[in-house]
This record gives sequence, C-alpha cells and structure tokens, in this order.
Amino acid sequence: MMKFELGLEKPEPRRALVSAATIALSYVAGGLVPLLPYMFVPEAGRAMAVSVAVTLAALLFFGFVKGRFTGDRPFFSAVQTTVVGALASAAAYAMARAVQSI
Repeated sequence: MMKFELGLEKPEPRRALVSAATIALSYVAGGLVPLLPYMFVPEAGRAMAVSVAVTLAALLFFGFVKGRFTGDRPFFSAVQTTVVGALASAAAYAMARAVQSI
C-alpha cells in the first residue's frame, strides 16, 4: 500500500541507525549554537546578546540553505525561518520568566 498509494518504498532496516545518529548529532549541533556564547563570554547579559545574534545569524543561514535545496526563494526562506525561530525563542523565554516569577 505504501508503494502504490503513496509512492514510498519500504525503508531499509539498517538505515534506521544512521538516521537516528544523524538526527541526534543535528540536535546537539543545533543546541550548541545558542549555548556557545555562554561558554566564552564571562558576563551573562553580554553572553545573552551574543547568543541571540549568533542564533539569528544561524537561522538566516540555514533558512537560506533550506530555500536553495527545496527550490523555494532563498531570501524568503531565510526570513521565514528566522522569524519562526525568533518567535519560538521569545515564547520560550517569556514562559521561563513567567514560571520563574511564581
């Protein structure tokens, strides 16, 4: 049914481990982007500003690359990825501040 209705092939069982490792390494690498400034900038407030700037730059870059690979307009994809990432980060920050004040 997967092949005829959806055009999908049965996945190769050995590929599952490679896919899992790829996803795990991507999460670690993506998580390090906003955390690295805190390891190198001694003042927390300044480290946060650097973290925000580095994260926004990374979102712009990866959004542009995503647009190139998917055939979408690269600049539009970069802006869209950055806005979505910034809104998600702002929501998480606001929730953490709200919980902290309780």
